[in-house]
Amino acid sequence: MDVPQRGRRGWRVLAYMSVALGALLAVVGVWSLIPSAPGVGSWSSRETMQRYGRAYFSLLDGVPTPQRRWVETEHGSVHALVWEADNDRTPVLLLPGRSSGAPMWVENLEGWIGERTIIAADPIGDAGFSAQRLALTSFEEQAQWVDPLLGGLGVDRAHVVGHSFGGATATVFAERHPERTASLTLLEPVMVIRGLSLSTYFWATISQLPAPQSWKDRALAEIGGTTVEEVQKRTPMSEMIDAAASGYAAAVPMPATLSDEQWRGMTVPLRVDIAGTSSLAGGEAAAARIRELLPSAQVHLWPDATHSLPMDEKEELGPQLSMFWDDGDPP
Repeated sequence: MDVPQRGRRGWRVLAYMSVALGALLAVVGVWSLIPSAPGVGSWSSRETMQRYGRAYFSLLDGVPTPQRRWVETEHGSVHALVWEADNDRTPVLLLPGRSSGAPMWVENLEGWIGERTIIAADPIGDAGFSAQRLALTSFEEQAQWVDPLLGGLGVDRAHVVGHSFGGATATVFAERHPERTASLTLLEPVMVIRGLSLSTYFWATISQLPAPQSWKDRALAEIGGTTVEEVQKRTPMSEMIDAAASGYAAAVPMPATLSDEQWRGMTVPLRVDIAGTSSLAGGEAAAARIRELLPSAQVHLWPDATHSLPMDEKEELGPQLSMFWDDGDPP
């Protein structure tokens, strides 16, 4: 299903998401070329962590106060924000993109809180309030903290939703744990459907080199599908992501592209949402691949959206996801 094209909104979110993309692509485009031993993610300084925390909680001021929960896993303590609902509908687990954390979802939460329990996690090995103890030696291990997180929160099954890097994590989890996955929603997932383009690698490298700031701003604008002026704007979200990108040394292995056999073997209800502009998921080619391999999947191409799709299209996307989750709930 292709979503009808609408007028471009020029959303402020493109600015801060382009910063996040720069951080993500530093991992994808640069670190993948440099062999290194697996490590544990850490903050460069207390000051940077505090700056991140101020922005993190400032963003949460706009939504009902969640419970803060920590769950011990093999790889460390996972921090999650939980908005409980007074019903027995299947909960939703939200996995964010790189260098952001649970508040990435604040623009989307308004329409979901209260409908069903919502869980937004800070990933192990990335910025947030989770604390990594053990290195992740392969991307498949990314699924190993999601499973005990759900168990520690008393959740048997969840509708799993991932954006960007979180979409790759969600894919691995659903493949490994279909019994825990009521449905899988992938919003612009990186790498797992198609690899990145050469131009993306190029601009990602420029964004991380000791180059003039004007070059870096141009690179981030090219990656994010926005303008240099938008990149240079400052918001609480951009402050949080900038602190994470510049001050947190992430230790997350690279996602891999799933084979045709792996995608055909996906047994959970699947929805994939892909941007038509500056897509990092693979654009129309990625949509076509999933449609061919999994005819039962819901595949939506948003012609006017960028990689910031969850925020670009929140008015239409939110209700659509709610209906998709309703369809996946037990009768």
